[in-house]
Amino acid sequence: MELLKQIANIVSGFVWGPYMLIFLVGTGVYLTIGVKFRTLTRIPQAFKMLMAGRDKDSQTGEGDITPFQSLMTSLAATVGTGNIAGVATAIFLGGPGAIFWMWVTALFGMAIKMGEAVLAVMHRELNEETGKFAGGPMYYIKNGMGDNWNWLGSAFALFAGVAAFGIGCTVQSNSVAQAVHSNFGVPGYVTGIALAVLTYVVIIGGIERIADVTEKLVPIMASVYIIGSIIIIFFNIEDLIPAFKLIFNSAFNGHAATGGFAGAAVLQGIRYGVSRGVFSNEAGLGSAAIAHAATTVDRPAKQGIVAMLGGFLDTIVICTMTALIIIMTGAWDSGITGAALTSKAFNIGLPGPGGFIVAFGLIFFSFSTILTWSYYGEKSFEYFFGSKVIMPYRYIWVAAVFLGAVSNLDVVWAIASAMNGLMIVPNLIAVLALSPSIFKEFNEYIDEEDKKLLDA
Repeated sequence: MELLKQIANIVSGFVWGPYMLIFLVGTGVYLTIGVKFRTLTRIPQAFKMLMAGRDKDSQTGEGDITPFQSLMTSLAATVGTGNIAGVATAIFLGGPGAIFWMWVTALFGMAIKMGEAVLAVMHRELNEETGKFAGGPMYYIKNGMGDNWNWLGSAFALFAGVAAFGIGCTVQSNSVAQAVHSNFGVPGYVTGIALAVLTYVVIIGGIERIADVTEKLVPIMASVYIIGSIIIIFFNIEDLIPAFKLIFNSAFNGHAATGGFAGAAVLQGIRYGVSRGVFSNEAGLGSAAIAHAATTVDRPAKQGIVAMLGGFLDTIVICTMTALIIIMTGAWDSGITGAALTSKAFNIGLPGPGGFIVAFGLIFFSFSTILTWSYYGEKSFEYFFGSKVIMPYRYIWVAAVFLGAVSNLDVVWAIASAMNGLMIVPNLIAVLALSPSIFKEFNEYIDEEDKKLLDA
């Protein structure tokens, strides 16, 4: 097992290393230019379309869930430990400047999210047996790139299917069990049973029930976390401008050792900011495309506009809240990292309730991730084995939720991290190869909408 862990760590070190991160950010820059920076200038329009996408009866086209539900479902997977522990780790390893590079990654990552969603809707398939849509990178590779590239789609499905049981299941239930035990003294097996039962009740109903839950759960849990953060910022408002100055100064000048902080050069800030940004919002992984493929929509570009908000809300909004609390309270150079650092910062900023806000976030963010990744993994296995695998898969997933809550996951975490990073390779190859169709669909749609406004 130790050898397996070492191999996984070597693979993980490569796929999350500087060359892959340059490849990922470079793809985001290329796509942003290709759509004439409209992923940045059309953010208000995206929010308007998101709100209009709440009512399924008013949607046109085919699909299983609403545009609003698809974004909430994808956010359920991305809003998680990366927003709490990941941000803290980025600051611990790369200094406050790492947050600036997380922002850069998110802004260019919006174009990748958009492109993935456009391709997902464009190349999705209707399963005649289940009557449900299936899509994502494996399908836009298969249907968009031709038979010679089927192996690449299969590689993505394999990586995603394995990663799902780690990063999206056992690791999450383990995080919940630890948070519940440390805050409320509840044994891990009790939390495991409760989580397994709740997961079963939701995922047994398929994507519609998952979407019904996430469209309510995600706004609530995000609002609690954001409101708690805003309260702390308000009580420490005099430190807000200095915090932003520290982030920008550190981003371009690095930061010397101070307190419990070991110091970080500019390149360290860039590396850890980009890697934790990707880990948080999953831009480039292709996972969110699996959820967006189920959307009721009549134009792929429409869902692309909604989908690009995923990176914005996850990183620019929620991760920024975490970062500001850690920096404004002065906890960032305390020498601790991960969720413990975020919890310390919230307790300093709001003694008592602050720690519970972080615990609440860890518990509900992780649970929502379990729900959505169950669907990602299901579609990956369905790609190989067809619809007959769906029900057995769901029962195995529920069992894995319990096992994750009561197990040591060092090896699982190492393998999952490697598989999670490997998902980037086939997905970005496909996105780049199919980018002309992304540009054509997205730019034509925007031009048509602009013309309608001028003619009105």
